Amino acid sequence: MTAPPAPPPPTQAPIRLRVPTRPTGCTITADGSYAARLARAAGAPDSWYPERWALDSPEPYAVPLPGHQPEEPTAEVLPLADGRVLIHRVAAERHLFALLYPTGPDTGEVPLGAVECAELRLLPPAPGGTRAYAVAPGAHSSDVWLVAGGAFGPEHLAEVPGRCSGGVWLDGSDRLLALDQELAGRTKTVAVDLERGGEVSPLLQIAEDSDDRLLLADADSGLLLIRSDAPGEDRLGWGVLGGTRPVRFPESLRLPDLTVTPFAIQPGQVLTPEACSVALRIDGPPGGGGGSWLGLWHPAGRGLRQLAAPEGWLTGSGWWTRDGELCLPYATGATPCGVARVPAPVPRGAAGAPGDDAEPASAPPPPPPPEEPPKPAAARPVPLQQAPLGGRTADG
Repeated sequence: MTAPPAPPPPTQAPIRLRVPTRPTGCTITADGSYAARLARAAGAPDSWYPERWALDSPEPYAVPLPGHQPEEPTAEVLPLADGRVLIHRVAAERHLFALLYPTGPDTGEVPLGAVECAELRLLPPAPGGTRAYAVAPGAHSSDVWLVAGGAFGPEHLAEVPGRCSGGVWLDGSDRLLALDQELAGRTKTVAVDLERGGEVSPLLQIAEDSDDRLLLADADSGLLLIRSDAPGEDRLGWGVLGGTRPVRFPESLRLPDLTVTPFAIQPGQVLTPEACSVALRIDGPPGGGGGSWLGLWHPAGRGLRQLAAPEGWLTGSGWWTRDGELCLPYATGATPCGVARVPAPVPRGAAGAPGDDAEPASAPPPPPPPEEPPKPAAARPVPLQQAPLGGRTADG
């Protein structure tokens, strides 16, 4: 196993070389207005407290929300669009929820109730910004809960067959949720309609014997980022929600001995998924000392641009503006709350022209469209077609 290449030096201020010691990551609202994380108390590395970041002001700032006692490092926090922070604490098999908010020098807390189960975790921030959801995976089925924003504490919304993980919102509302469903030894992504009693429909159907997981989705463009072993090994691919073209696995996203994880898609590119910029976290091999750095990519371009992360980056956290600027939250001793900004890469291929994801001439043609092709604005997700797995993509 070879050591990863050193990430290139930053080219735009205030991007700086990352140092090995960095804070933990954070969770960002869907609109990029607030973030929340567990922070370590000064001089007490084992003492944790929730912290809210205001990101929609000219200068971002952090507000500590400590309680009467330190939090466990396993606690989860999730920001809401009104500035409150949901905290999820665990006591034995009771999962307790509360909303935190600043009240002068103190922290206000509104208990929301509890859910009793062996395992439960928060889902990513919902598009609406006023509600929070969680999934409780079980051996044979999984439960979806509304844990904040309901009328009477936690509300059970749906029971989904199989053990479910992941969690990606598919539309601009709190309705369509994608979950990775493990059944009979295989993992496939399904869509759960929370407004129709948890109705489940298939979403990823790449190959019969493959494990297919959805990592990210953008409601504006329909761009999907997927991880699947359908090509014969675990690979990153992309497709379009409601589209008829197959999933593609670009060679530029294949980095041997490294782990590549997408964490943000540029919004606002309506019906033009090829124009979306994608931010990726790149991790060196375990024990290799390579650390983590950034990757910038889009379907219409050629290759993957690699950049050093800012010092103190809240690793794996960030969001795109509609204008194509990547915003990366970071915290250092000199700057306890900062946002580094990186412009999106300029596509080297013309819009709509084949880029690094062009299908090879040797690949079989995509399957014919269904008799009634799905409309771009379909309310229901459409399963993606089987990908052509022969040959390689024409990468630059």
